[in-house]
Amino acid sequence: MHHMSDDLHEPSENRAKRQRVVEGIDHTKPSVARVYDYLLGGKDNYAVDQRVASMLLQLAPDAPEAARANRQFLGRVVRHLAVNAGITQFIDIGSGLPTRGNVHEIAQSVLPEARVIYIDNDPTVLAHGRALLAKTLGTAVVDCDLREPETLLHDSQATGLVDLSKPVGMLLFGILHHLNDHERPEVIAAGLRDALPSGSHFALSHFCNPGAAHPEVAEHARAAERVFNQRLGTGRWRSREEILAYFGDWELLSPGLVPLSEWRPAPSDDTRQSITYHDFVGGVARRP
Repeated sequence: MHHMSDDLHEPSENRAKRQRVVEGIDHTKPSVARVYDYLLGGKDNYAVDQRVASMLLQLAPDAPEAARANRQFLGRVVRHLAVNAGITQFIDIGSGLPTRGNVHEIAQSVLPEARVIYIDNDPTVLAHGRALLAKTLGTAVVDCDLREPETLLHDSQATGLVDLSKPVGMLLFGILHHLNDHERPEVIAAGLRDALPSGSHFALSHFCNPGAAHPEVAEHARAAERVFNQRLGTGRWRSREEILAYFGDWELLSPGLVPLSEWRPAPSDDTRQSITYHDFVGGVARRP
């Protein structure tokens, strides 16, 4: 775990609050964020997370490559939005644990004035994110649940970093597939989209069950879904149609909803990322 510096001048109530966040981390239950962290080669995870990751690796030995493909897709999307679409403010929902190539690092490298809000409700993510970003201008970490889109939007605006009357890049990488069907992710996605003005972009990556188009992949997706639900209590490999519905009537940028490695590949991409994962797809849409 990162050591969080203890500033003697910090108000005692802030220090107490921060310590409660760290103490709120449950070492006995696996966390989706920490399992991903382990797969990406991070150190912010526990034995319980490593056990789940090793079960996933037995089932899907290429899980770390898929996780890296997701990070690289995120990088290409953020670069496109900052450079080509003129987006200066980003809301990254379900941002996960700090890793190399965070949204603010990518966006601010091309647009120093870019502002980024990270939203998560995992205590590990909140503790680490706040420690990491304490001195980073133009960023904030907000403790909020994706299932409460109105609160999420209100709390984002309350940071003073984003103005929801101007175009926003809303990022939902690897998060909607952790909402179960009864939580109505399509309604949540619509609530988030509807709050954004024209020129905004909505980007997501999502586990996909390609069905009859790729029967072997579909079988594999069903097996992975069983492990995710038994061990993490969450994880849905949805159909292309279900995933496309998250974009509503927004204009899907070319090449559409595709395996992550096929979304505008860059020459700088890790060569391992040329692998096509039909069970992990992504896309970006723009509000006309």
